[in-house]
Amino acid sequence: MNRLKDETGAATAEYAIATMAAVGFAGLLVIIMRSDEVRQMLFDLVKSALTFTNPNSTPAL
Repeated sequence: MNRLKDETGAATAEYAIATMAAVGFAGLLVIIMRSDEVRQMLFDLVKSALTFTNPNSTPAL
């Protein structure tokens, strides 16, 4: 009965499961990033985020 209450190694098992989930997620990201469409979409998103436009400026004539 005491064997069920023993939590020795529980934290290590939790870290192992979290690490395996992170590795799986990283692998999925690598597969997704190989797609040209996704790569272009992310590039455009970063480019638009880094481009400054002043909302108070008047358009040039």
